[in-house]
Amino acid sequence: MSKRLAYTLSLLLLLLVSITVAKLVEVRTTPNPEQRILGKAIFKAQEPISPIIVGDTIRIAGYFNFIDSLVTAYDSLTNYPLSEHLLVNANSWIVDTLAQTDYYKMIQRDSFVYDQRQMIVLRPNNTLLIPDSLEAQSILGSFKKTRIDINLPEYKLRIITDSVLMYSFPIRIGQNKKKYLKMGDRMTDLRTQTGKGSVIGFRRNPDFYNPVTGKQFYYTHRDDKNMTLMPQIPWIETEINGIRNGQLIHPTTNPNTLEKAYSNGCIGVKEGDAWRIYYHCPIGTPLDIRYDLHIPITHDSILILEDVYNKAS
Repeated sequence: MSKRLAYTLSLLLLLLVSITVAKLVEVRTTPNPEQRILGKAIFKAQEPISPIIVGDTIRIAGYFNFIDSLVTAYDSLTNYPLSEHLLVNANSWIVDTLAQTDYYKMIQRDSFVYDQRQMIVLRPNNTLLIPDSLEAQSILGSFKKTRIDINLPEYKLRIITDSVLMYSFPIRIGQNKKKYLKMGDRMTDLRTQTGKGSVIGFRRNPDFYNPVTGKQFYYTHRDDKNMTLMPQIPWIETEINGIRNGQLIHPTTNPNTLEKAYSNGCIGVKEGDAWRIYYHCPIGTPLDIRYDLHIPITHDSILILEDVYNKAS
């Protein structure tokens, strides 16, 4: 055998060995096709979990305890961290049911509700589905693309997901004045402050205090002159410009005050809208509170809003 032939055969053998090693490495490092990756988390395909059949009547007063118990019981059966927001968004009809407990929606149906906490959310034999890994991945991905946009002089709160407007809600904002508040024991600027921040927490069973007097209260006088107990609807805690100044997003029992500068600084929304904001905007959702007086209507027309805080003067 000539030296040139021996050299050629050696190169071919070396090339064959290199290809074999590369294929072995590829097989070991390629993810299983049944796995899906979201960020750094790997969602493995999981066996379907049987639907949950509700056994008892669940009212608003016990709703959160019930949902928490399901999350605790089923979290160990999923291959992702199960949460309240994941579970409820996988069963979105629950949000619709909660939104319909709004006092004024019930009045439109000729139903007066004195104690909202006694309203039924879930009934025996209702079925709840535990999301599989792919649905959980989709819901979590949607959360990561969601943000809250609030324009104060427009009196609007918008929920935007991946540049798509999902909801637009009327709001009330802080009054254009300073006032002594007993709870803070100081003169307070009641104007809602602008800035960027995020949702940092929830008050799922809030207590109610008059910030002017510092006294706790349990009842509310509605716009229709009826008196009811205060409803149990989550309040959303925010951090703006790195400061937690108690500027909350919460329901108002008096929607006649919406689209007005009426509050002590918080952002008020309808009762039904508050449920939708709560479940579409989990902790960590970015928040932008702005003060834009010029709103584009078309490519060549602009709506000029009232300068409610006199910032332009």
